Amino acid sequence: MNLKSGIAKLSGKTSHWVLHNIFKGGTSFPGKLAMRIDPNILANLAKDYEIIIVTGTNGKTMTTALIVNALKEKYGEILTNPSGSNMQQGIITAFLSHKAKRHGRKLAVLEVDEANVKRVTELLHPKAYVLTNIFRDQMDRYGEIYTTYDKIIDGIKLAPDAVVIANGDASIFSSVELPNKKVFYGFETKADEMTNDFRASVNTDGVLCPRCNHIIHYHAISYANLGDFFCPNCGFKRPNLSYKLKEITERTPNSIKFRIENTEFSIGIGGTYNIYNALAAFSVAREFDVSEDEIASAFAKNKRIFGRQELISYADKEINLILVKNPVGLNEVLSLLNTEKSDYTLATLLNAHHADGIDTSWIWDADYEGLDKTKVKQILVGGERHHDMGFRLEVAGFDPGTMEVTPDDNTLLTRIKEAPTKKVYILATYTAMLALRSTLYDQKILKNKIN
Repeated sequence: MNLKSGIAKLSGKTSHWVLHNIFKGGTSFPGKLAMRIDPNILANLAKDYEIIIVTGTNGKTMTTALIVNALKEKYGEILTNPSGSNMQQGIITAFLSHKAKRHGRKLAVLEVDEANVKRVTELLHPKAYVLTNIFRDQMDRYGEIYTTYDKIIDGIKLAPDAVVIANGDASIFSSVELPNKKVFYGFETKADEMTNDFRASVNTDGVLCPRCNHIIHYHAISYANLGDFFCPNCGFKRPNLSYKLKEITERTPNSIKFRIENTEFSIGIGGTYNIYNALAAFSVAREFDVSEDEIASAFAKNKRIFGRQELISYADKEINLILVKNPVGLNEVLSLLNTEKSDYTLATLLNAHHADGIDTSWIWDADYEGLDKTKVKQILVGGERHHDMGFRLEVAGFDPGTMEVTPDDNTLLTRIKEAPTKKVYILATYTAMLALRSTLYDQKILKNKIN
């Protein structure tokens, strides 16, 4: 490590210590500072590590956490960026804050923003890429799903020796020929479903065949455009799966039990989309020689991540804080809410900053109409674009008399304390979620602004 890199490393570590120990935060600035001194600092910090990159639209943070926990069972401490700070500066901070192992295998599991895969690859030379899914998301920033995938592919092409571990139920991930070894995971199609031939529902994106542009058909769909697809025009179809979900045995809003290959697993978080996250983590762990029993043990111990079905006790209420950022993810969360057996209060926080996507029209593609309104006893509408969300919910059929605007987070928390139900679900965009957590930290309800 040269003098410039050494100064960058020391400056970054010092700023991280100050921010983390005094201000209880700081996931980005230390990396920015180090990168300003040495633009190539990441290459120096990561040179002894085997790098696993996790990218895609939804599920990156949860998938990363599950992979880390699974690999820990065999290899001990794993370097990662658990805060979800997935730009280059956040990844640098992860290396600066990690105490490197002196012995054993050095592994780093990094959540990487889709648009940053190429730059990170140029500096890190990954051993594996994990691809979760690609849906329309922040179109002002990413464009259409094919543009997003091109950004990822541009990075993967720089590392032809890396293995690509991809969601085989997403047709886009098998649409481009690559020299890399490919490992696909997905939901097994039952024998009686193999004769099915149907199309995805109206308004589903990503259903054109990537080879001939005809509409893709399905034998089975798990959600959105994910499933056992085939093109009746050119013969393009789902690739052979290396790792398969065999069965879902139990679902609740707060947990799922399911079987992958020959083992039953349980995770303490709800939603079909989280089964895909677990399946991705299982696939990575098996490729890195972790046993199924070790993976099951890791999944059972998995902790909830900030803002991703994060359970928060406040007054006598049970708050479930859930990040939402695009139509597909939001629809899955709404489906999750429909499994709730108790009455609840629904709070929605809508912002439109760069990190959220400045175009809020995506809320009109979400199926609020399908939400079981009998369970929703009160609606609290907040965030900078609360008028947009209030109108959307009114159009969806919710009684305006049950809605109340909460113009700031302190008002929101006051109304939650007075809510008619014990359970409260808060659906928040990214910056709104961070702002709320900051308020909860200031009121000493949370110990850290960022976990």
